[in-house]
Amino acid sequence: VQLQASGGGLVQAGGSLRLSCAASGRTFASFGTMGWFRQPPGKEREFVAAISRGGSTTRYADSVKGRFTISRPTAQNTMYLQMNSLKPEDTAVYYCATGFSHTLITDPRDYVYWGQGTLVTVSS
Repeated sequence: VQLQASGGGLVQAGGSLRLSCAASGRTFASFGTMGWFRQPPGKEREFVAAISRGGSTTRYADSVKGRFTISRPTAQNTMYLQMNSLKPEDTAVYYCATGFSHTLITDPRDYVYWGQGTLVTVSS
């Protein structure tokens, strides 16, 4: 199983980006919860958002609630993170991850498969 994250880039504060996470080797339907994490420069990896297997339930970090939206359309083997109203503190390498849990887990140790990361830089 391989996850491929993409969509990062440089954006001004207040702008938007949409990250994608594509899976190969296995269909999304076989996974449990999927999530996005990020690692700001010099800091530890932190939870951003998670979505249930069926896509009906989501969970967000307080720092992104109301600005970011996670989705995983059932007809596609891709997960998305729509990021609006970006702030300089959102600057980080963003990772997608998945595993076999059926709860909206936030601990990165509970995820099994990880993408390689995509860099998001928000300028002030």
